[in-house]
Amino acid sequence: MTINELTKKMKNLSFLIVTVSLFCFNLTVFSAKHRPYCIGADVSWVQQQENEGLSFKDKGVKKDVLTILSDNGFNWIRLRLFVDPKAANGYSKEGYCDLEHTLAMAKRVKTAGMKLLLDFHYSDTWADPGKQFTPSAWDRLKGRELDSVIFIYTKDVLTRFKKEGLLPEMVQIGNEINHGMMWPEGKTDSTLVPLSNLLRSAAAAVRTTNPKTQIMIHLACGGQNKESVWFLDRILKNGVDFDVVGQSYYPEYHGTIDELKYNLTDLATRYRKPIVVVEYQVLRKEVNEIVLNLPNQMGLGTFIWEATSPRWGNLFDKEGNTTESMQLYPELSEKFKNRHR
Repeated sequence: MTINELTKKMKNLSFLIVTVSLFCFNLTVFSAKHRPYCIGADVSWVQQQENEGLSFKDKGVKKDVLTILSDNGFNWIRLRLFVDPKAANGYSKEGYCDLEHTLAMAKRVKTAGMKLLLDFHYSDTWADPGKQFTPSAWDRLKGRELDSVIFIYTKDVLTRFKKEGLLPEMVQIGNEINHGMMWPEGKTDSTLVPLSNLLRSAAAAVRTTNPKTQIMIHLACGGQNKESVWFLDRILKNGVDFDVVGQSYYPEYHGTIDELKYNLTDLATRYRKPIVVVEYQVLRKEVNEIVLNLPNQMGLGTFIWEATSPRWGNLFDKEGNTTESMQLYPELSEKFKNRHR
């Protein structure tokens, strides 16, 4: 998209964003009775692994990786999306995790009968609490221009998913954004107003495309209650529309398992929004038990990060065979089914 094309599209979008945000705020109502538990996995690395010659096997039988995960109780898949991973400082010169690669993977997810969480990074490369690079094509935009372009981009992406019959059931508007996103414009400050403007624009684009799609706010504060409450209170005050609170939990950064339990229990009670641990690697049983048993069944589920990486998710070894770590998930699946009986 050229700057001239962008300028034309941005005309009158500020009014539309505000209107949609106000109309749709708290539109989606969740009933715990009818909310299936997410046993999720991030498999964004799979296409690269397969292209490098890796195949996946369960009990010695070669199968599609999504079939293996589904057979073992997984029912949701998370895919990350970068704006332009081929950019000079982008994630992948091959374009992995761009729109086309992600659409191809989403088709496999839907064919497998699984639900999809789409993770908008709003960056050309990794976005996390330590780095939130503005996409190179947007780096000259400021204020309302940036608010408008995030609306346009989010809407265009989801419109393409809709056209292909691949709409995600849930989206993250940003990845681990407790320190903001699209720095420096969206960097966390004392009010969170600039960041909230970006989030409101992204949320409005989701609601415009499909009001039923769940919107997640993703923080990296798993065991950090004070930080979580401070952030969520401010974006709610600023009118940000979202349905689900997502948290990352890595003990070396986010505290003990007891601190995770305290934080998630407080957030579930305080905000009455479903909770997801959307990234975790260790203490798998403990993390899932905490989420499963949150008050008022507000625990929506978990997503193990990079499930196919021996280093991270470790559900598969370097030859693509399922590991002992996989054995936990069929057991968890039965427990989660029993919650609604």
